Amino acid sequence: MNRQKVERISRALADETRLRIFEAITSGERISCSELVSMRGVTPATVSHHLRILQDAGLIACRREGQFVYSHANPEALAEYTHELTALTRKKNKKKK
Repeated sequence: MNRQKVERISRALADETRLRIFEAITSGERISCSELVSMRGVTPATVSHHLRILQDAGLIACRREGQFVYSHANPEALAEYTHELTALTRKKNKKKK
């Protein structure tokens, strides 16, 4: 994973509303936009905006089924992200010694 991707994921998760939406998505297999709107008390446009950022970061995937759009987490992206953060920490610790 390159540094630009790490930064994109970090920015995506830094927003409180996006983080709450991401938590809701990761709590189950899939969730619809309308469920997110009712759970989070935000407008459909706001949810759509945050979903686009999470999707662009590679943290979720969205799939249309009829009139509904369902989102599900991409655990591989999160695993790769945490691995990269761990590697960055190890590099910093080696320099201190």
